[in-house]
Amino acid sequence: MAASTSIAVFRTEARLFAREPGNLFWMSVAPTALLTILGLIPAFREANPNYGGLRVIDLYVPVALLMAMIMAGVQAMPPVLAGYRERGILRRMSTTPLRPTALLAAQIGLHGIAMLGSAVLAIGVGRLAFDVALPDQFAGYALIMVLTALSVLALGAALSAVARNAKAAGAIGSVAFIMMMFSAGVWIPVQAMPDLLQRIVSLTPLGAASLALGEAAGGGWPSWSHLAVVVVWTAVLAGAVRWFRWE
Repeated sequence: MAASTSIAVFRTEARLFAREPGNLFWMSVAPTALLTILGLIPAFREANPNYGGLRVIDLYVPVALLMAMIMAGVQAMPPVLAGYRERGILRRMSTTPLRPTALLAAQIGLHGIAMLGSAVLAIGVGRLAFDVALPDQFAGYALIMVLTALSVLALGAALSAVARNAKAAGAIGSVAFIMMMFSAGVWIPVQAMPDLLQRIVSLTPLGAASLALGEAAGGGWPSWSHLAVVVVWTAVLAGAVRWFRWE
């Protein structure tokens, strides 16, 4: 019974999710669009000795993946959940066999799927349009992507927990969005940051993920220190979800 109701909630949320083309664009298409624009700059397609012989476009494929995660987990999901609470939907659900936790799980699942679709699109466009090599250490690359996605989704759920309403969730999410975009290397690739700044950024989940993805793309197993940073952040943020208020 619990499984069938969870599936029903997921299907309903999926229909509502598909009715928001703006959110779908920013989560699934915008990161690849940015990657394409950067790839059309001739200088970004030339090997740079400062980046170990890599091209700027090579560095921006993992950045596009992280950008999609930020868009989905921090910008899109918290206002939806906070809005449900503000309108009393969660409170009304608590009086029926449907549980609010099923709604939270459905939202996390849907935004996780959007992240995966965006990742496949960015990697595909990078490979076909700009000859970006596929990750040599695929298992390590996939592992750090899953861990980072969990970290960002946990952060989104935590933001939903502390936001009083959808407007507050949007405001808090915007602040987190700017900070995470910087740490992910959207404006300056983490590998191109000064050493001190890079060490500081590597202590954040997105900064550590960016460096780990670069290591896996080059054929090495992601540094255990970078993996540990992402795992610790995921655990801390997942623990913060217990603050989630249903009313």
